[in-house]
Amino acid sequence: MSERMKKELEEKRARVAELRKAREERKAQLAQATSQGNVEPLTSSRKDVNDLVDSLLARPSTPITVRQSSYVSAQSQTPAARSRTTPEESIPGTPGGRASRLSNDGSIGRASGSRIAELTGGAITPGHAIDRETMGSPFQAIDMVDMQQELYEMPSKQVVKPVTYSKAIQTSVTISTSTSDLESDDESSDEMGQRRRRRRRVDGESGKETEEEMRKRILEELEEERKALEKELKELKEKGEELKVNALSDEQRQAIFAAPDFSAFIEESTKIVQRALSDGYDYIRDYTIGIDSAFDEAEGQQVKLHCAFSDERWTSGRSITDLDWSPKFPELVAASYNKNPSAVNDPDGIVAVWNLHLLERPEFVFHSPSDVLSVTFSPYHPTLIFGGSYSGQVLLWDTRAKHLPVLKTPLSSNGHTYPIYGMKMVGTQNANNLITTSTDGLVCSWLSDMLAQPQETLPLTVPSHNKTDEVSITCLDFPDNETSTFWVGTEEGSIYQANRYDRASSKAGINNEDIYRGHSAPITGIDFHPSTGSIDFSDLFLSSSVDWTVKLWRTKANSNKTNTKSSSSSSSSRNEGLAGISSIHSFEEANDYVFDVKWHPNHPAIFGTVDGNGKFDLWNLNQDIEVPIISTKVSNEAINKISFDKLSNLSKKVGLGSSNGKLYIYDLSEKLIQPRENEWNELQKNIQNLIISDNNNNNGLIGIDINSLNRDNKYGSRYR
Repeated sequence: MSERMKKELEEKRARVAELRKAREERKAQLAQATSQGNVEPLTSSRKDVNDLVDSLLARPSTPITVRQSSYVSAQSQTPAARSRTTPEESIPGTPGGRASRLSNDGSIGRASGSRIAELTGGAITPGHAIDRETMGSPFQAIDMVDMQQELYEMPSKQVVKPVTYSKAIQTSVTISTSTSDLESDDESSDEMGQRRRRRRRVDGESGKETEEEMRKRILEELEEERKALEKELKELKEKGEELKVNALSDEQRQAIFAAPDFSAFIEESTKIVQRALSDGYDYIRDYTIGIDSAFDEAEGQQVKLHCAFSDERWTSGRSITDLDWSPKFPELVAASYNKNPSAVNDPDGIVAVWNLHLLERPEFVFHSPSDVLSVTFSPYHPTLIFGGSYSGQVLLWDTRAKHLPVLKTPLSSNGHTYPIYGMKMVGTQNANNLITTSTDGLVCSWLSDMLAQPQETLPLTVPSHNKTDEVSITCLDFPDNETSTFWVGTEEGSIYQANRYDRASSKAGINNEDIYRGHSAPITGIDFHPSTGSIDFSDLFLSSSVDWTVKLWRTKANSNKTNTKSSSSSSSSRNEGLAGISSIHSFEEANDYVFDVKWHPNHPAIFGTVDGNGKFDLWNLNQDIEVPIISTKVSNEAINKISFDKLSNLSKKVGLGSSNGKLYIYDLSEKLIQPRENEWNELQKNIQNLIISDNNNNNGLIGIDINSLNRDNKYGSRYR
C-alpha cells in the first residue's frame, strides 16, 4: 500500500470527524437556548452551513431550488402545471422518487416545505431560487430531518495501463495495493502476517531485497519445511506403530497357495526371474582383447558344452525319443519323452520345451496319455507342436494353452493304431500337411486344424516279403522342396522310395524298382542334404542303423541300379529275386548302435552322428571320409537323437538327447562350421570319386544275406 493512499484516507477521516464535531456543537447550543427561554439569533445562516458542507465534501455550492411537488399538493395544481412539473422519478440522480436529505441541487425535503412557505409568505413559485440569507426565524434554527436514501455513484472509468516487463520488475517484490491488504497489514498480527511482512521488507525505495535478507529468508523457509517434514514423519511413525499385521492361519495360507490365479502368477514370475539369473553373459568381458574365449584354439577345442537340461520332477526315469528346434525362436528346443515306470501317477508321455535362457526348468511341459515317440514344431505356426505317440495318436499342443493337447486323433481304424516314429510337415504357408508314418506301414496326411480323420491314407506294402506284405516304417524324410515323393527306413534294414500320388511313370505307394539295400539291421534315421549353396546336393541322403554303420546314398542311381541277372552264380543263388541300389559310401567307425544322423544346415560337407556309447561325432567329407574330425564323449548313457539349430546363420548349437532324460546343448566353433567358398566344388569332386570307387569295387551289386535280417531279434524289439 502506497503512502499516498494512506494520506488520503487519513484526510477523509479527519474531515468526517470535524463535521460530526460541528454538528454536536450546534445541537448543544440549541439545547442551551431552549432551556434558558430566550434564544439568541445565530449569526450563521443556512448558506454558511451549506458552504461548510460543500467545502468539507469538496463540491461547488448550489442555490436552493424548491420543487412544486415539495410543498404544493397535487389537487391544487392545474393540468398544465402538472404537465410542466417534472416528477421526481425522472430527475437524474433521484432513484425511486425517494426524498433526499441534502440532494445534489440543494433542495429541501417535504418535511420542511411548510416551514419555508410560512417564512416566505406563500409567495414561492415552482422553480424559483430562494436566497438563504433572507430566510429568517425567531430562533434562526435549521430544522434537520433524518431521511434514508440510497446514493448511487457512477464508477469512474479505469484506464488500463499497458503492462511492461523488465529485469527490475521481474526481480522486484510485488506490493499489493488493495484496501483489504492495507487493513490486514494494519490490524493483523498473526504469524502469517508477520512472515509476509518479513518477506516484503525492501531496501529503501528500490523495491529489491538485499542479498543478506534473501539468504536469511531462504534459510527460514528451509527450516520451516524441515520442521514440517519431521513432524509429518513423526506422525506417520506413530500411526505405523499403532497398526498391527495379522498373521494368516494355516488354512488361509493353504487356500491362497491352492488358488489357480496365485499359482499361475508365481509360475510366470519365477520363470522370468530364473531367465535373468540363468543368463550367462560375461559382464566383465574385455572387448579390447578381441579374442573369443569360448574356445581354446591353441588346444584344438572346437566343441564346448553350453548347458544340460534335466528336471527331477518330469525327466527323471525317462528317455528322450526325439528333438526339434523352434523355427521362430532360436532359444527354444522341444524334446519328447517316453514313460517313467516308477511314476505311475504322472502322464505316460510328455513333451518338454526347453529355453536356453531358463536352465533350471522347462519353459513348457505338455502331457500325453501315451509315450511320445516323435515331435516337431510347425514351421508355419510357431506356437503349435505336433507329437506322435506309441498308441498311434497324433497330438497337437499349443503354447498359448494349457498342458493338455488342444487336438488329437481318435483311436480308430481311420488313422494310426501302431507307434508313430516318422513325422514331418510339408507344403507352404497357405497349403501344408502333416505326414505321419507308423510301424504297420500306414502313411497318413493330416490338416493341422482338423485331426478328426486323415485327409489321405496310403498303406505301404512289399509283395516280395515272405510272411507279410506290410513295411514296418521306423523313420521318414522328404527332400527339400518336395511334397509328394519321400523315403522311409524300415525295420528290415531297407530304404524305400514312395509316392503320395499316382504319376505317369509310377503309382502311389512304394516304388519296387528303387529299393536301397545295404543295412543289415533296422534303420534309425534318414536325413536329406539341405539345398543350400551354389550347388544342389538335395539328391544325397544319409542313413543310420543299428548295424553300427552310417551310409551315404544318392537318389539318382541309374548308374548304380542293376539286375540280379548280371551277378555271379554264387550271389544269384543267395539273392534271388532281389534288386537294389547300393550306397555311395559306408562309414563304419562306430563301436555301437548308431541311433541318429543329421546334416549340418549350413556347411555342405559336415554331418553329425550319435551312438549307444554316448559319443557325438562330427564328420567332414572334404577332410576325411574314414574317421570323424571331432569325436566327443557326451555321456555314459546312449545318445538317441541329434538336432542342429535352424535359425542362426551358422547353426552354432547342436542338441543331443540322451537315454537318461538329459538334453545336452553343445556350442560349435565358428572356425569349424564356417564354409569356405570352394566347399561345394570340393564336395562335388569327392562325391564323384566315391561313386567311381564304389562302381569299381562292387560292380554295382550288393549281396545281402537274407538270414542276417533276422539273426538278432533285439533289433526289432526297440520298435515293436
